[in-house]
Amino acid sequence: MNSMLKVNEIFYSLQGEGPYTGIAAVFLRLAGCSMNCSFCDTRYAFSHGRDMTYNDILKELEQYPCRNVIITGGEPTEQNFAPLARLLKQRGWTVHMESNGAQNADVSDIDFLVVSPKKHVNKEMLAKAHAIKIVVGQDTDLEELKTYFPYASAGTAVCLQPQSNQQENIDLCVKIIKQNPFLRLSLQTHKLAHIK
Repeated sequence: MNSMLKVNEIFYSLQGEGPYTGIAAVFLRLAGCSMNCSFCDTRYAFSHGRDMTYNDILKELEQYPCRNVIITGGEPTEQNFAPLARLLKQRGWTVHMESNGAQNADVSDIDFLVVSPKKHVNKEMLAKAHAIKIVVGQDTDLEELKTYFPYASAGTAVCLQPQSNQQENIDLCVKIIKQNPFLRLSLQTHKLAHIK
């Protein structure tokens, strides 16, 4: 299979965020994102990447002793990731994906979809999400934040992630969660543990 994706990096680590924090996983970070958020911690993935065939990607992923892959970015839905996800499933991988959810995409072969809304989000992608992860800082619109609360009652994990792990943002998230106990806290544990 010779279809290509622009890949920023592939690395083996632990999931640091969201409901699956702590699991070993191979990260497939695709290049490119048109959102350009000021607080993004993977800005290096916006423009830097190498063209790789699906087969080249599979070969690199399969060198690790793990069969969990997390497709992330940049923004993976800005590339044709779906055929690769299907191929990974056929080869026995568990496939997670992290997306800003700005555009609707075929996620039928994704085992666990995390949507992290930014400037705008597609409601169809929100409905498909297994978890919604919202970055919370001092300038977060708390009224807008409440629009995601109904998804929690529909069985989706709604996680608040303090921007940059800053204490004032952690305190804000804790306060909101204590007032709305169906929410969850998602710290960036990979940064606390000083791992990639």
